[in-house]
Amino acid sequence: MNLLQRIEHWGDTHHPKWIDLIRVVFGIFLCYKGIDFLSHMSLELDRLANAIPSPSFALLVIGHYVVFAHMLGGFLLAIGLATRLACLIQIPILLGAIIFVNSSDGLWTPYSELALSILVLLLLIYFLIVGNGRWSFDNMVKDK
Repeated sequence: MNLLQRIEHWGDTHHPKWIDLIRVVFGIFLCYKGIDFLSHMSLELDRLANAIPSPSFALLVIGHYVVFAHMLGGFLLAIGLATRLACLIQIPILLGAIIFVNSSDGLWTPYSELALSILVLLLLIYFLIVGNGRWSFDNMVKDK
């Protein structure tokens, strides 16, 4: 048994049911953040352009990737389908948010989103390790 299979087996055996509720709420929250990013895309891309100077087309691609990943990944997390893949496509976004965008604000400034970004990154890493749980679409299909 290789390392990934052992991690997956550990995640499947050590997954309480209340964590599934957190996964569903977390998925809905990520969908909301995708919609919020889409509605304020010009402001967010301006913040990103100040943090990392790059061509406007690259910023536009990054912005659409963020919206796509948050909305699709949040939906997949909420229903429990391809949970690990949904986490993998969102981890680079959160790393970028922590390193480039939110780190200049500081952790203790009022209305700082750095703490929220760190919490979301930790939850993504957690669900990447433990998987989707018992109350998920994947588990329902596997049982039938």
